[in-house]
Amino acid sequence: MLRALVAIWLIWGLNWVVMKTANTYFPPILFVTWRFASGALILLAVALWRKIPLPDAKFLPWIILTGVLQLTINNVAAQVGMMSIGAGMAAVLNYTAPLWTAILAHFALDEKLTRRKVVGLIVAVVGLYVLMGLQGVEDLTAAFVILAGAVALAFSNIFVKLRLSKCDMIQLTTWQMVFGAVALVIYSSLFPQGEINWCLPAILCIIYNGALASALAFLLWNVVLTHLQAGTASVATLVAPAVGVLGGVIFLGEPFTAHIVLGIALIFAGIILVANMKRR
Repeated sequence: MLRALVAIWLIWGLNWVVMKTANTYFPPILFVTWRFASGALILLAVALWRKIPLPDAKFLPWIILTGVLQLTINNVAAQVGMMSIGAGMAAVLNYTAPLWTAILAHFALDEKLTRRKVVGLIVAVVGLYVLMGLQGVEDLTAAFVILAGAVALAFSNIFVKLRLSKCDMIQLTTWQMVFGAVALVIYSSLFPQGEINWCLPAILCIIYNGALASALAFLLWNVVLTHLQAGTASVATLVAPAVGVLGGVIFLGEPFTAHIVLGIALIFAGIILVANMKRR
């Protein structure tokens, strides 16, 4: 599981830089549509090559629901929000999903919020706040859009644990992405989004997001989610926003300050508290 988590941290963390760059060439929702449509095609090819059958009828409604929540709503919200908020800030807001997941798991999955787990979550959330620079958000509407996407992702995590843990992971990820992409294609067709500035950087953004940030990373995430507690797995993903902030510093020229160092340290401390609790 550790190797899968490390891959997720790097792919999704650096993807905040790629997504911010993609806003230069794509209308936000069109970019997400191309991202998951290409990811779905890659996974369909893999499923066909491995002769993986269609999902059982009992899984299908939950696959559709989690695909729309996790892929369509969460990522559209993040992409739209990044039009007004920096890559690092957007990463932090979107990665409040572990907090909502832990709260929902307490009630839906009997994953008790013990004292140690609560302390770990609080420390990690404080780290997220510090990572933002101890400042408010200028565009509150964009912030709430991203937070709504994070809550949608949290509900998807719970539904996967409750209803889809026995589904084949390639099968699950493939059809989540297919239905998520179909919803985006329908929306983009009904409501024109603008023009795409096709060029080499735009194509590279699609390749990175389709092959790595979508097909591979979401497959790894479903594997991790079905093998660990939902709250623990979600908290572990908090390394990704730290990578996102550092990526913004390195590639986008965003300022690197002491609060970033302190925020990252607090996030890791919170994750360690939750991980040690799980081990014991």
